[in-house]
Amino acid sequence: MSIRIMGVDYGEKRVGLALSDPLGITAQPLECIERENDAQVAGELERLIQTHDIERVVVGLPVNLSGNDSPQTKRARRFISRLRKNLGVKIETWDERLSSDEAERALIDMDVRRSRRKERRDIVAAQLILQGYLDTKGPAKALYS
Repeated sequence: MSIRIMGVDYGEKRVGLALSDPLGITAQPLECIERENDAQVAGELERLIQTHDIERVVVGLPVNLSGNDSPQTKRARRFISRLRKNLGVKIETWDERLSSDEAERALIDMDVRRSRRKERRDIVAAQLILQGYLDTKGPAKALYS
């Protein structure tokens, strides 16, 4: 069985992307999109979905620690709605609380210079979002849920 799932860390300035391996077990860094607007990001995601034969997209949902929506959550929900209307693949959400903080810590632990951490943080956050999803769903569950 070969499945590809994309993880997305949606942000106002940058959108980090990660891609599962063909078996749907591990998340690998993919790239970072400099965000101009949601239409531009959706277009780039559509291209990547076709290029990598992606069957599902998991978008991190930035809820507050309390579980309530923040202004960023509302922006992310609008973006997710756009993706669901335009991409033609299953779009799921994943609680991304603290994923950017965890990504920052991981990059510090790897001795990545401060100047490089900013550009890598969004990709690592997408990788953490996707890996959390894969770890919980597992390859077979991810495909059929």
